[in-house]
Amino acid sequence: MRILIVEDEPKTAAYVSKGLSEHAYVTDIANDGIEGLHLATSGHYDLVLLDVMLPGADGWTVLEGIRRQRETPVLFLSARDEVADRVKGLELGADDYLVKPFAFSELLARIRTLLRRGPAQSADQAFKIADLEVDFVRRRVMRGGKRIELTAKEFALLDYFVRHVGEVASRTLIAEHVWDMNFDSDTNVVDVAVRRLRAKLDDPFATKLIHTIRGVGYVFDARAD
Repeated sequence: MRILIVEDEPKTAAYVSKGLSEHAYVTDIANDGIEGLHLATSGHYDLVLLDVMLPGADGWTVLEGIRRQRETPVLFLSARDEVADRVKGLELGADDYLVKPFAFSELLARIRTLLRRGPAQSADQAFKIADLEVDFVRRRVMRGGKRIELTAKEFALLDYFVRHVGEVASRTLIAEHVWDMNFDSDTNVVDVAVRRLRAKLDDPFATKLIHTIRGVGYVFDARAD
């Protein structure tokens, strides 16, 4: 899952980004409203965390711009705790409003609730291919009726494969979405991570799901090699 943080306070942005990364979310940060609106409407995000008081364009303006083009869930993070501000945000199309300062545990709970909400999200709560079952809500992976324990980063990699099943995924795209990093050709972090995931997900089973496309990357599906 990819989340955009539009926040001009560096400490708050870094705090939220670090916490979300530890829970296998990939984050981008915009430090002003203009950049935030551009990223929110040109990129592909599952959720936008939006401050109200921003340089360039305030949160109200950014939200209006997003709603003209996208239905991406938006959660306001603001020090403004007046009822009128909360009502205004919700009336403009925000999905939730959290007042600063907040506990990260509450923010995480709100995010998970928003990402589960609605018909489109409900369809993404579970996935099945061959004898593999992935429960995104409980973060549970089963194969052949056996529970498979994955690290947060392994689950994030599997999540990316599942959401791009049947597509050729280059190492560059995987690195960008799972590690939130620009790919360095001298770095084999992607191959190492895929090898570890294969050891748990593929090696003990007859049907292989992760296939190498030499010189390009990987394909995740139940086809024969």
